[in-house]
Amino acid sequence: MRIGELARRTGVSPRALRHYEAAGLITSDRAANGYRVYAENAVGRVSNIRYLLDAGLTLDDVSAFRSCLDGDMPSTPPSALGLEIARERLAVLDARIAAQTAARDRLARSLAAATGGV
Repeated sequence: MRIGELARRTGVSPRALRHYEAAGLITSDRAANGYRVYAENAVGRVSNIRYLLDAGLTLDDVSAFRSCLDGDMPSTPPSALGLEIARERLAVLDARIAAQTAARDRLARSLAAATGGV
């Protein structure tokens, strides 16, 4: 299938698909006219990439799962490496949330002080 069809079937933009390909997460062949042609299994592979990205992992994190992107990721027990990556990513997200909460609290206090608590 061509990139437009893969994009339609997965809900991922052609630009993102080219990015995944540049990262080595999906592959394509080239037709005689130079168009990218993807195998049918690319649909599941892209779905798994999106599953991991939506779970908060980065594209670099997803690269560690390259060998298992063709399986049923949501129902497969995570590996030790997968758990380690998830824990690291969770710690990063927790730190970001804490920083944003602190900034929000500072802004709320400043606004309250400037408006007399109104």
